[in-house]
Amino acid sequence: MHRLKAARGFTLIEILIALALVAILATIAYPSYASAIRRAHRAEAQGYMLALALREQRYMSDARTFTANIGTLGVSPPTDLVPFYSFAIATPNDTTFVITATAIGSQVDDGNLTLDQSGARMPTSKW
Repeated sequence: MHRLKAARGFTLIEILIALALVAILATIAYPSYASAIRRAHRAEAQGYMLALALREQRYMSDARTFTANIGTLGVSPPTDLVPFYSFAIATPNDTTFVITATAIGSQVDDGNLTLDQSGARMPTSKW
């Protein structure tokens, strides 16, 4: 007379299999995600360095020398980039400059970047 309804839901084994699959997919996907984030930070740093180089050239046309002071150029680093790179300008003489982006934090594995007055970019594999 009374029929028992079939139990609905997931068994413990099914849930464990699903969790194992999600863990495997996350293990595969996370390194790719981290690599994409590093490349995005690098691209933003390169854009900022190019903006600094342009400002250096403008400063040179007015002052007839390059400056090692980033504040003088009026371009501060983007706030979201500060945890990943520190920027410096070296002026070995009045007619040359080298902009260096030193990787810090989680960006260290990606390495440092440099750009000089002639447009030479190092390391070339990162530009």
